[in-house]
Amino acid sequence: MALKGSTFEDRRASAAEAKKALVERFKARPPADDPEVLARAAERRAIQEAREIRQADRAKQKALEDQEKARENEAKKLAEVAAAAEAEARAAEQVARDEAIRAERKAQRDAKYAARKARK
Repeated sequence: MALKGSTFEDRRASAAEAKKALVERFKARPPADDPEVLARAAERRAIQEAREIRQADRAKQKALEDQEKARENEAKKLAEVAAAAEAEARAAEQVARDEAIRAERKAQRDAKYAARKARK
């Protein structure tokens, strides 16, 4: 049992028909100056321009968001530096207080020893 189109002549005829159909489709296309073709081209240009505007707006928005993030990060860094400086100042103040207390205790101890020696 032979399939349809299995002979060389059948394949050649179907190829010729396909080529003829392509040529007819090409010839049936409207010319470039046809109002319908020009309208479609104008519509495509308008769509492309709108797309470019949207892309530019998105790029601007992203740039603004990036700037805002950069400002927030800078503010966080400044706050961290300020907090670290404050903590360091508190630690230095605590050390100074501890030193003052030690010096006062030493002075009291020395006065106590001096008074004991003076009594003898």
